[in-house]
Amino acid sequence: MVEMRVLGIALDAASRSPIVLLRDPCGRRQVPIWIDQAQAQNILAGLGGEPPPRPLSHDLMATLLAAGGLRLERVIIHAIEDSTFRAVLKLTSPAGEPTEIDCRPSDAIALALRTSSSIWMLEEVVADASIPVDAEADAEDQEDFRRFLDQLSPAELIRNVRLAQRQADGKPEPGGDPEEPGPPPPTAPPGDPSGAPR
Repeated sequence: MVEMRVLGIALDAASRSPIVLLRDPCGRRQVPIWIDQAQAQNILAGLGGEPPPRPLSHDLMATLLAAGGLRLERVIIHAIEDSTFRAVLKLTSPAGEPTEIDCRPSDAIALALRTSSSIWMLEEVVADASIPVDAEADAEDQEDFRRFLDQLSPAELIRNVRLAQRQADGKPEPGGDPEEPGPPPPTAPPGDPSGAPR
């Protein structure tokens, strides 16, 4: 397995969808995972390290784990099935018993950031889904996404959060969940990662 770090959030140049970028310790390979805006904001909040005025869903999850005496040891992104990444949470109970919970990669990443837990990916997944690293393009993509967030009105933000909640409740809107199987992403300019698995 390869321990990955969260490089940040980028914006797909073709579809304008947010992408969380995971990079290996050597900085030679990175894996893009397509997510929605609400998931991107949850991950950005975890990267920021400052608690929000009111707890977000992943802040609440981290608090519940601590209250129950469960420790998140690590998260593992272990497979790609039908162009969808699969992840698990590796937990330890107060008695030292291991527990494993299936989850979406975006939720696993957001929770790992809040609990200072490590993020791991199977080598074969890294090999299948990684793209060459372009540091200059990475910085530009992250700046594009921050500008995109700045342009969102409160009404648009609320609408996007409600859409994400409907999807989490099993009531997908047209277009489906970015982490669920679907048509391949639009063709992007050379050098853009949008052809990689989502």
